[in-house]
This record gives sequence, C-alpha cells and structure tokens, in this order.
Amino acid sequence: MPAPEVSFEVFPPRSIDASFKLWETAQALAPLAPRFFSVTYGAGGTTRDLTHDAAYTLHKSSGLPVAAHLTCVGASKSETLAIAQRFAQAGITDIVALRGDAPEGSNGFTPHPDGFANAVELIDALARSGQFTLRVGAYPEKHPEAASQQANIDWLKAKVDAGACEAITQFFFEADTFLRFRDDCVRAGISVPITPGILPITNWTNARKFAQRCGTSIPAWLDQAFDAAIRDDRHDLLSRALCTELCSDLVGEGVDKLHFYTLNRPELTREICHALGVTQAVTGIKDVA
Repeated sequence: MPAPEVSFEVFPPRSIDASFKLWETAQALAPLAPRFFSVTYGAGGTTRDLTHDAAYTLHKSSGLPVAAHLTCVGASKSETLAIAQRFAQAGITDIVALRGDAPEGSNGFTPHPDGFANAVELIDALARSGQFTLRVGAYPEKHPEAASQQANIDWLKAKVDAGACEAITQFFFEADTFLRFRDDCVRAGISVPITPGILPITNWTNARKFAQRCGTSIPAWLDQAFDAAIRDDRHDLLSRALCTELCSDLVGEGVDKLHFYTLNRPELTREICHALGVTQAVTGIKDVA
C-alpha cells in the first residue's frame, strides 16, 4: 500500500523562543516532502500580522509550500481582502479560508459591521479574484454551533460551491468517524478531496479539553487507555501506537492524504509519518539566518 501524502499545520510564534521552535518544526518535517505547511490565524484575528510574517518567512527562507489561514473575524471586507493581497504579493496563493473563532471572553462570533458574515462569503470573494487555491475546514462530527450533522454537510457543500477545492477536517479519534463523514459528503454531491485532520496527542489532558470545546467525541476506551498509560509512564508510547493505527486504518480505506496538527512539536508527527512509510528525502531547507 503506497504511503499517503502529508501536510502539516503550525502556528505563528509570539516570542523569540517560539520562533526558533517553529523553524525547528519546519526543519524536522520538511524532509517528508509535505504538500504544504499551513499557518494558523489566532482567535479573533489576534495573530494577523504574525501569521503573515511566519508564512512569508517559511515560504521565502525555505522554499516550502505554505498555505496561510485567513478568517472573517474583526475586519471589514476591504481589510480582509487587503490581507489576502499581502499574502499574494509575498508569493503565497494557497489560503485556508475560515470563519474563525471569536475573541476569548466573547459571547460567540459576531460579524464585523462591514465584514464577511461567514466563510462562504469570504470564499466567494477570494474565488472571484482568481488568485488563490482555497481550502476550507470541515467537521466530521456536529459543529457545536450547528443544528445537526446534516447542516454541517450542507454548509460544507456551500463552501465548495463557492470555490473551495479541498476540505480539511477537525481531528477525531476513530477512523469510522471520518469514513462515515466521507460517505455522507459523497452522497451530498461534494466531489472535492476531503483530507482527514490528525492530532498526534502530545498531552492527553490538553487534547481532551480541546476535543470537548470543538465537539469531538471522546470514546470511553480512549479515556481508560490514557488513564492507564499515564499511571504507567507510557503516555508517549500509547499516543504513537494509537495515532499510527488510526492513520493506517484510514489509508487502508483509500485515504491518500493526511493533514497533521503539529502544535509546533514535530517529533511525534515525524515518528508517525515514518511508521506510515512517509520517508521521502528532499534537499534540506535553507538556513533562515
């Protein structure tokens, strides 16, 4: 069975030490020949300039393919499109277009008075420019704000109809969760690739909290497995085994692309990719200095 193609998500640094960590992550994962690195956009648009700078640095200094996140939060339409143009001028024409999360402490997403009301409006505007390759987010389980899972799928189809060429899912813990979602999307007439988002678990406590916030189901057996592994000091061993098995099951069901949420901690992601046969070597990336 051929090894899957991979891509990696990183987040922009907020300090000098974090900048070095981002660069170390790129150095560690670039030899796996990723389709792209995606650079996230903070809640409430809080990392707008940091995202631009990190994406620009990765792209220009390393030659790596980069996809920049762009959201609707906290900016007018003209401001948001101006940010997209900044990316394009920097040679970054891959965009992950998202509605975005509301600022911490707020009561949920509220559109800017002159801004895009949702991701579909943003995707439509970016697609009409003809400059960008557009990817979008997808939820294999019901989004916390969605009326139903069918509403989730209908919304994804609207984003695809507006111009998206690929969807990347929120993380999940069991292969069947993704496979059911993929089948439902096909039945709904969604024909673009749907790439599963994979979270290598570097800290179960944090991963569990994040899963609860974003509506990801937490199987009882997983809780029990990590409780036992943490007691026996086998957390990392269990994480590696479970994530490798999840990815292998997906590849066995015809999934040929995986997107890893690295949290700027590349070691576990690299080990899992190697276990899957993703070991292609490429020329080392240039020194940022």
